Amino acid sequence: MEFWLLLIAFLCLFVFLLSFLDLSRKNKKLPPGPPTLPVLGNFLWLLRSSNNFSSLEPVLRQLRAQYGPIVTLHLGSEPSIFITTAEAAHKALVRSGSIFASRPPALETTRIMLSNETTVTTAPYGPLWLQLRQNFMSAFHPSRLHLYSDGRKWAMNILRSRLLEEARPNHEAIVVVDHFQHAVFCLLIYLCFVKPGEEITEEDLKRMPYLKAVILETLRRHPPGHFILPHGVTEDTKLEGYDVPRNSIINFTVADMGWDADVWEDPMEFRPERFLKNGNGEEVVFDMKGIKEIKMMPFGAGRRACPAIAMALLHQEYFVANLVRDFTWTAENGCAIDLSEKQDFTMVMKNPLRVHISPRTLSVLFLADAFCALPAKKSDSKDEGEVDDRAYVQKAQTLPVIPHLMEISSLASSTVMAWNARGYSTMKGTRHL
Repeated sequence: MEFWLLLIAFLCLFVFLLSFLDLSRKNKKLPPGPPTLPVLGNFLWLLRSSNNFSSLEPVLRQLRAQYGPIVTLHLGSEPSIFITTAEAAHKALVRSGSIFASRPPALETTRIMLSNETTVTTAPYGPLWLQLRQNFMSAFHPSRLHLYSDGRKWAMNILRSRLLEEARPNHEAIVVVDHFQHAVFCLLIYLCFVKPGEEITEEDLKRMPYLKAVILETLRRHPPGHFILPHGVTEDTKLEGYDVPRNSIINFTVADMGWDADVWEDPMEFRPERFLKNGNGEEVVFDMKGIKEIKMMPFGAGRRACPAIAMALLHQEYFVANLVRDFTWTAENGCAIDLSEKQDFTMVMKNPLRVHISPRTLSVLFLADAFCALPAKKSDSKDEGEVDDRAYVQKAQTLPVIPHLMEISSLASSTVMAWNARGYSTMKGTRHL
């Protein structure tokens, strides 16, 4: 009997303390959100609003329509604030970069999964994180990526050999995702353990603007993650007129930002040309880090943006260009490719890509036609020396391989993003610490 009385008294005290904490929070003007219950927060509301927590994105879209671009959900001891627009994300991650650059405090039960918060992705904002990032960039700064070109060739040859080995015996469609993961894993082994060889430049890739546009459009339309890792707040602050308490958990709806009709024209359409020229006919230099403005952020933005952006883009361009040059890609049974997604470690194709491949002839000429800015006939209205690139864009659009490129690139970006989250501590330990 005494045990039950003690238990009831403890629960009453616990509820009282939580209610006291809730009163102190009510004095703050948090971003709006659905009604909460003591202790349970919004768990019951979420269960009633969605079949499971994996369908959080549709719920957030409903909340955005009801409450605005910043909403609060109470899912634990600290409020979880969701930022759903690129404009608000820019104010948080760039204009107030140092305040929103940390990570939420880790629970003791999750520290082992987060390497005790001692990696460049999980460390709180401060001297340790700065040292880890400097350590990473000392090896993989964009100016040093050319040193690993022999490793890219080695991994590309492995991928090419595996594809040919499986395609030749029975001429059946093959599933490419396992081969991509194996090749990228080989590349990561090279980056971690093999000494860089002689300098080999990637000059060919610099002359392929349409290839770069396809990669960027893939990251916009099919980002590897629909959310980035949560951010933590280092001090009490304000955002869009709302109070954001210290240690709040800040989430960003990456996919919805890339699909925002207020930012992108026909956002659900796959249109690489949007990254070639703007409405004034000027060449687009896209700000992937979101320094001036954020339009999409598949690699994050601000101070905690992924330090391997340049390396990820280079490897995607390299693998896609070589695979298109070397092989003809045909969908299994001539069917349309299912681009629906599912959540794995990153977002992946719900139904893995199955294709028939065969070695291509005149591959160099084909690659130039597909991706390079080949001079076209100038119109009378253009200034001397200006090249009209509409011809090569229209020609590239007619190529049957373009739809496959989107998914090949998506697979490559997924594996690179997975490595970004998993592999920093390995590289840190084997190379520079």
